[in-house]
Amino acid sequence: MENPNLRANNSSPGDKEYENSIRPQSVEDFSGQPQLVENLKIFVKAANQRGEALDHILFHGPPGLGKTTLSRIVANELGVNIKETSGPVIEKPGDLAGILIGLEARDVLFIDEIHRLSTVVEEYLYAAMEDYRLDIMIDSGPAARSVQIGLKPFTLVGATTRSGLLTTPLLSRFGIKFRLDYYPADVLQRIILRSSDLLQVKTTSDAAMEIARRSRGTPRIANGLLRRMRDFAQVLGKGIVDLGIAEHGLRALNVDANGLDEMDNRILSTLIDKFKGGPTGINNIATAVGEEAGTIEEVYEPFLIQEGYIVRTPRGREATEKAYKHLDRSGWKGNMNSLF
Repeated sequence: MENPNLRANNSSPGDKEYENSIRPQSVEDFSGQPQLVENLKIFVKAANQRGEALDHILFHGPPGLGKTTLSRIVANELGVNIKETSGPVIEKPGDLAGILIGLEARDVLFIDEIHRLSTVVEEYLYAAMEDYRLDIMIDSGPAARSVQIGLKPFTLVGATTRSGLLTTPLLSRFGIKFRLDYYPADVLQRIILRSSDLLQVKTTSDAAMEIARRSRGTPRIANGLLRRMRDFAQVLGKGIVDLGIAEHGLRALNVDANGLDEMDNRILSTLIDKFKGGPTGINNIATAVGEEAGTIEEVYEPFLIQEGYIVRTPRGREATEKAYKHLDRSGWKGNMNSLF
């Protein structure tokens, strides 16, 4: 079974409380994404100097990289309130209207999974983003009429793991677009040591680096692993997360030296053993491993592609030589499969 505490898109109420307790509250406390952070500082400072609402922002990239954290930091740096919701929650235009009307001047509205907004709701959002107004239809048929409701200037911060699913009209209305990339191990090490201090659990530098190396470049996974290492240290050690505890705990959680967990390896072995290395479609892989295709595309595949275990071809996904070596398999045929 996959360990749910390690996945970047699955979290229980306890996980969320833990995440919130260690989230950076200011831009100075945020580690990683250096160019994004520097640009964000300038944009926020300029908006504050003018006393205006910040342009609408889109954060996109794999889950667990800090999109929600950055949205809260934006609100904190602007000195305004933030209202948080998600695309699937806003089911009808009335839901959106209720949220927007309640915003004060320069407030931040954060919509997670913004790619999952319904078409009808999205169309109402256009005028709100561009002109700070809502066009509401009253009645229907011959008696139908449009009523305009003025809104106070606000900043919409959208977050998505699948920016390709955003419509062109919505995408064009974001004046600021930031892509979040996976974090290098040394930055994750700093994040882990900071979280350790906040949790009051002693973690050695080499243990923090070992956890960082196996965290798939993702702070949420790194912090989730630290939480589990704390348990191993408490029960099996002296309450200190040292290198021995880290290595033991990571083995127990089936997180290998490259940061791949059970599902990652199942995807690779399925691609190689059942589909002869590919190419094959994402739906075939999803059916074979018992996971939703969307989850594989959003959570697992980006890291496997970036690390060079899988490539996308015109005919589907294909395992690379690195994947064969990782699983100690023979029979890699190069990229010939994708040509026929």
